[in-house]
Amino acid sequence: MSQIQRIGTVSFGDASLSVWEEGISRAKGHSKADEWELQFKRQVFKRIVQTLNRLGWKCEVPEAMIKQYSLPFARNRRYCRKGDLQADLEISGRCIKLDMFQAVNCPERPDNNGRYEPSKERVMPYLIRLEMERTRRRISDYLCNVFEEYVFDKREQYLKIGPNSGQITAFEAAAIARRKSCHYVESLDRANITNKSQGISCDGMQLENGIKVYAMRRNGRMITGTAFYSLNGNWQIVSGRYSLEYFWHSQIWVNNPGNLRVRRDTGLRRKRLESELSKAIKAMNFERAAVLRDIIFPKQEPLFAVWHKEHELYHRAGHCGYTSELIDAGKFTAAELKGVSTGINKIIPMEATA
Repeated sequence: MSQIQRIGTVSFGDASLSVWEEGISRAKGHSKADEWELQFKRQVFKRIVQTLNRLGWKCEVPEAMIKQYSLPFARNRRYCRKGDLQADLEISGRCIKLDMFQAVNCPERPDNNGRYEPSKERVMPYLIRLEMERTRRRISDYLCNVFEEYVFDKREQYLKIGPNSGQITAFEAAAIARRKSCHYVESLDRANITNKSQGISCDGMQLENGIKVYAMRRNGRMITGTAFYSLNGNWQIVSGRYSLEYFWHSQIWVNNPGNLRVRRDTGLRRKRLESELSKAIKAMNFERAAVLRDIIFPKQEPLFAVWHKEHELYHRAGHCGYTSELIDAGKFTAAELKGVSTGINKIIPMEATA
């Protein structure tokens, strides 16, 4: 069988596969660009779906996308599943992305079935990781055989950190990631920090490449390491020969913040307790709700909800997300509302909403 003439690149990421083609610029005409994108979808995207089906995957157009957006929009996406391994397949312009994930072991981000786990391959159980690798290799080999000028880009493979042959250290991976950015400035060995606040640590100190810092993980645990600027206020922290993590500048300290053995999970604890309080109220378990209320607010002081005027939704606990239900809204004391903008927010006493 003769090969189909297409020029493209296939590469691997963290439990993912990407297909990229140059395509046709819309400056040459929208009709030509639309025709090219349609052929890209029919010839490449459709073949990826067919390959997944042959490998035993179940692929379907996401029902939630149809309801939230529209059927034409949702048809550019597939939710795929094979046993405990799940995947999101999406075509967008000149790129197709297959992101695989699992919910069996997600120590950092168990929400959304592990879609946003920062190191998907590292935490995957062994057999699930084997199936993930088998799937993306079969798709890559198939595409490179069907299309005449498709090539496999091996560079992403060498970003894997580990002690095995052919893998690299965390310092090397951090340097490669910085250089791949289109904002990279060689003389600085990083991107420019356009917003000065993104170079300031939580304790008000100036951050710079190579500085020794302390950083707090999402679970409240502290680590120490060497900082390198990534992009948009995010910093790479190398805390060991094979340990590389990314942190927002406000999660980083230059000076020792105190006992590093203490878990700083006050915010997580508060969100969890408020969540349990909401569940108890919904279940009309008011005895448990009273106990939780006294744990969260021992001083029995007045509480407030925060209504966002533009979104027309309540802020959740810790101002993390929004909800339309007052029961699920965050409960704030007067001291916790200092600095909250009243321009786009309305402070509502909880007694007034009863």
